[in-house]
Amino acid sequence: MTRNDYNVVPVLLAVLLHALILAVMVVGLELTHRARPVVPLAIQATLVSETDMQQAPPVAEPPVVEEETEPEPEPEPEPEPPQPDPAEQQRIEAERLKRQQDLEQEQERIRQQQIVEQQRLEQEAEERRQREEAERQRQQREAEERRKREEAEIERQRQEAERKRLEDLERQRLENERRRREAEEAERRRQFEAELAEEQRRLDAMSSGELDRYIFAITRRIQQAWVPPASAGPGLKCVVQVTQLRGGQVVGVSITSCNGDEAVQRSIEAAVYRASPLPEPDNPALFDRNLRITFEPEQ
Repeated sequence: MTRNDYNVVPVLLAVLLHALILAVMVVGLELTHRARPVVPLAIQATLVSETDMQQAPPVAEPPVVEEETEPEPEPEPEPEPPQPDPAEQQRIEAERLKRQQDLEQEQERIRQQQIVEQQRLEQEAEERRQREEAERQRQQREAEERRKREEAEIERQRQEAERKRLEDLERQRLENERRRREAEEAERRRQFEAELAEEQRRLDAMSSGELDRYIFAITRRIQQAWVPPASAGPGLKCVVQVTQLRGGQVVGVSITSCNGDEAVQRSIEAAVYRASPLPEPDNPALFDRNLRITFEPEQ
């Protein structure tokens, strides 16, 4: 807020104008008191009538003589100024007091006007501040509400995206599960078909006598590796369960039934391990990981 808002310039101009008027009146009064009175000039003259001029003899021209410069008269002393009139002085003093009173009243009026103007400006400033504060709070509330709406929209979009993502994941899981089941089913069918084909080939090989030749070859290999103990008697018959790998490598031997003693059974087990690797079948379809061999050595 500038100083012109308080009407300082008009007030100063009004004060200067009143002071100038007062100074002019005081100077005019002093000049009036000091004015000198008018002094009439002293002139000497002789009255001559027309008759005297006719009767008088002609006057001869006087000789020309140089005029002597007369000294200038000394100035007369100035008269004393008249004494001022008390009534006039009272009137002038009353006017001066009246002007001073008017000036003070004018200054008081201007001061009161400035106070009123200042109060008005302060009130307007306060009202403007309150309006600005209310507008600021309104804008702040709107910004807060807008922020909440934006956050709610972002949260909604996030939840929607999460829901779609979960749906996609579930759909993908179901699709993968379906494909896995189909693949497993296809693999099971393939294995089943392969097993059927393998079993069919096995049956065909068994029916053709190839399995008997394969078992006979294994039994012959075991008998060749068997070292009969002293307790082994005639009519020995043992059923041997043999576990092998591809290539005939023996990894397990167990006697399921045998009419020999423990020494005989241990000798048969040792013979199976010594016979490893066992002969392989001519037809790969005849390979069996678990073989059941009836061991009956020749007497």
